[in-house]
Amino acid sequence: MLFLRALTSFLLLPGLIAYALPALFVWDDIHTQAPSLAGIGILLVGSVLLLWCVRDFYVAGKGTLAPWDPPKNLVRVGLYRFTRNPMYVSVTTVLIGWALAYRSWSLAIYAVAMAVAFHVRVVLGEEPWLARTHGDSWSEYTARVRRWI
Repeated sequence: MLFLRALTSFLLLPGLIAYALPALFVWDDIHTQAPSLAGIGILLVGSVLLLWCVRDFYVAGKGTLAPWDPPKNLVRVGLYRFTRNPMYVSVTTVLIGWALAYRSWSLAIYAVAMAVAFHVRVVLGEEPWLARTHGDSWSEYTARVRRWI
């Protein structure tokens, strides 16, 4: 059951934001223009990092990336040892990859807008909630690990 919830949340959230919407931005270009290999490489790196984060939420956190079904445990393994928000960093990396792959200014603007939205969500929503729900372990974690890179 948890696996289905994790898969559904992945498809609904980063699946939509990082893959479906960017594909719509460049739909015509996908069929007429060869993507830049560097951009595809960045997109793939971001995708691998994103899947790693989703796995850690599932395995270590015992939950999903969805706000309506968050991990039960504070996730501090994997990429979460280096940044408190590797999933958002990964999605932003995917978006930058799309923008570079198809040389798209509109996707570059979308990537920046999403990065700003992620920051606002983290600072105003997620961090206060995590501080309330995880108390001292959250405080210890934030003292050790940076918010971003």
